[in-house]
Amino acid sequence: RSDAGEAMAWSMSVDKVLANKDGVAAFRTFLKSEFSEENVEFWLACEDFKKTRSATKIALKAQKIYSDFIQADAPKEINIDFHTKNHIAQNMSEPTLSCFDDAQRLIYSLMAKDSFPRFLRSEEYKELVKKQQNGKQKRWLPFL
Repeated sequence: RSDAGEAMAWSMSVDKVLANKDGVAAFRTFLKSEFSEENVEFWLACEDFKKTRSATKIALKAQKIYSDFIQADAPKEINIDFHTKNHIAQNMSEPTLSCFDDAQRLIYSLMAKDSFPRFLRSEEYKELVKKQQNGKQKRWLPFL
């Protein structure tokens, strides 16, 4: 369960949502309703990928991200431009920890400018904030 006021703090930026597991869960649920959860899944996969230290794992994870999100007809294909997609494809023979950075920036920007404002206006988000406000009032005013 989230701390009271946590959901309200998410409204500050998409970063606040992405830095919080409950925020990610709520945002993912919202994106699912818009048929665009692949964006947050790709972003999270990239964050995890950047922490990889073993060269073997870098190659394996890069290939998995590429086949899941980048290649044509990928099961969770993200919407990025041809140039970025092509650049990634060329780097797949020797992937580096930064090979998805451009695509991740594009997807982050898309979420921040497009999906995030809609998330803040969504009933799901308003409901979370309301629940937290009610919980906070009850905690401070036990006689209510």
